[in-house]
This record gives sequence, structure tokens and C-alpha cells, in this order.
Amino acid sequence: MQTHVSTSITAVKTLSHYINGEWFGDPGAERLPVLNPATGESVGAMPIATAETVDRVAQAAHQAFTSWRSVPPIERARYMFRLRELLVQHTDELARLITIEHGKVLSDSRGSVQRAIENVEVAAGIPSLMMGYGLENGAGREIDEEAVRRPVGVFACVAPFNFPLMVPFWFMPYAVATGNTFIVKPSEQVPLSQQLVFELIDQIGLPPGVLNLVNGDKRTVDALLDHPLVRGISFVGSTPVARHIYARAAANGKRVQASGGAKNVIVIMPDAVLEKTVPNVINSAFGSSGQLCLAGSIIIRVGAAHEPVRDALLASMKQIQVGDGLTPK
Repeated sequence: MQTHVSTSITAVKTLSHYINGEWFGDPGAERLPVLNPATGESVGAMPIATAETVDRVAQAAHQAFTSWRSVPPIERARYMFRLRELLVQHTDELARLITIEHGKVLSDSRGSVQRAIENVEVAAGIPSLMMGYGLENGAGREIDEEAVRRPVGVFACVAPFNFPLMVPFWFMPYAVATGNTFIVKPSEQVPLSQQLVFELIDQIGLPPGVLNLVNGDKRTVDALLDHPLVRGISFVGSTPVARHIYARAAANGKRVQASGGAKNVIVIMPDAVLEKTVPNVINSAFGSSGQLCLAGSIIIRVGAAHEPVRDALLASMKQIQVGDGLTPK
């Protein structure tokens, strides 16, 4: 498959929404700068979707749902195969954009792209995953039971800063493969990689409105939470924001999953093999620029482990390098 995408950073400086199968620049919109955290340089200007723009995308997704829900699951799965191939082909470009916008090193960025690809691969199995069930005489004599899984409508995700490409793929491929339509709202700090993702999505032939992208901040999120055509919201991020999204979405009668921040404790016993334990602790605490959901934030050293673990960790921490993730160390 021959493809053409914008892979240079200059090509994505002016970001756009992707609504109903078309790029929408919204020239009158307020814009936020996108900064490379390693260098401080401006690498993009992101438009903030207003309530009117959110209504536009919700209406488009709702209209697309009326026909997309009737597409056979095996046909919907074929789009996942096409998307998977494009993501594989452009892994390096996607990883580079993640490093530019987030700051993590390229190896971490490539790993998160691979996780996104794996979610698309699983969603491609939707003809089996979505199957219902039946049971003869299940509710009594001559009363059979049957369960069928059906799509609901328009869903959206509000994605976090720490994994700008991967986290939307926890939701997007499954929602679309099951016959729903979807809106991605990336974090305003890291919208670059999703622009390239949607350049690839634009090439797989999905009907207009099935997959959409809106950029924005809290105002955009609240518009999604309040819009009557958005049937559900998925969120990953901090606990205070998770509480806000859960409360507001639930008050509006939406399905909602809101994953808040975590606190992770590492217990090190006296018989721990420090040559293996210490590198694992360092990777947990500082990998992905310290932004892992499962980052070890508390270390409990038991008994005789106290001093040797402390000394080994301090020695290893002195070797941590900071700087531009695109520059080989």
C-alpha cells in the first residue's frame, strides 16, 4: 500500500480537527501553543474546539452511526486490519512525534506505538469477541434465552498527557469495531501524534463521521460531557479530573469510565537480588519521563535491605540523564 503522510514537525505546526471525514482548521478558533518539554520550543498551535464545534462533530458522528451500526462485524474488522498495517509502517514517525511532544525517549515511544497496534489487532477479532449467547429453556420450560450485543451510539475519549498515542487506542478500535462511532479528544499538551494517526485513518476508507478528532481544553471536554448525542465517555488521567468527568457525565445519564491517578508501592525484602531489583525500580520510577501510571512512587525497604538498597538506588540515580529524547545518549 502506497501512503503519503506528513512526517516532519513543520507539517503539523498548525493543527486541525478531523470531523466527518474532513480536516477542519477552524481559523477563528483560539489556539494554544504546543511545546517540546525537553527544549521549550514551540512545535505546534492547537485550536480549541468550542461548544459549536463539539456539536458539529457530535452531529456528524451520530449521523454516521445510523448506517455504521448495520455494517457486518467482519466488514468493520477489515478497517482494523488496514489501520494496523499503516501504524506498523509509520511506527518510527509516530514515535518521533511522541518524543517531541511528550519528552520520553524513543524506545519508550516505540513501545507505546506497539501497544496501540496490539489493541487494533485485538479489535480486529470483533466478529468473535462481540458474539452473544443463547440458552434453551434458560428461563424455564420452553422459555429460551438469547443475548445480543448491540452498538449504542457516539462515544468519546478524553486522553491524558503521559501516553498521547496509546491511551486512545484502549477505546477507539473497540468502539468502532463494535459498530459505534467515536470522537478522540487528546490532551492539549500532546496533540501532535494524534494528528498523524488521523492522517492514517483518513486513508483506510472509513465512512465519514465514524472516527473524529477534536482538539481543546476543559471547555471542550465539558461540551462533550454535556452533549446529548454523546452516549459515553472514557477518561484516563488525574484523580481530580476523573472525579469531575465521572460526576458530570453521570449526571447527564452517560456511560462513563474514569481512571484516576495511582499510588504504587514497591516492597524490597532483605533477600532481594539488587542487580535486578534496582534497575527495575529505576525504570519504574523514571521510565517514560516518570509519567507511567504504574510508576513506583514509594519504596519500602524491609529490615536489612534498608542501607544497601538506599546506597544502590542513589548510585543508580546519579547515572540518569535528562535532555532531548531524540538525541542519542
